[in-house]
Amino acid sequence: MEDFNDLKPTEFQNESKLFGDLGFRFNRMTSDMKFMGMFQIIYGVLVSLSIIGAIFGIPMLISGLRLREAADEFSTFRASNNVDSLRRGFELQGKFFNIQKIIILVGIALFLLYIVGIIFFFRSIFSEMNQF
Repeated sequence: MEDFNDLKPTEFQNESKLFGDLGFRFNRMTSDMKFMGMFQIIYGVLVSLSIIGAIFGIPMLISGLRLREAADEFSTFRASNNVDSLRRGFELQGKFFNIQKIIILVGIALFLLYIVGIIFFFRSIFSEMNQF
């Protein structure tokens, strides 16, 4: 992965705005990021309505906000070729993915605990039935 700290604002000043197929894909990506960010925010709020759901809902809400902010920074970069906006966009997008990674790992851990609990529950029921 490239280090974006070495980018100089002058490297983008002489470049023309993104154009053609790349510009279309860039706009599509930022609009998809805004949609997914809004979906994460709404879903996070709905999940957070229960106390147990807040374990997942609040991080989803925060990650959705980070994704929307990243999309806004990318849109600012598209409009102005401001390399600082590009850097902030990638940083915010990285935070979104880090939060999503943590949510996934916690979800997998809770799912495995759930499976182990079910196994112990049914094992205890079947052992009780065998005693009779």
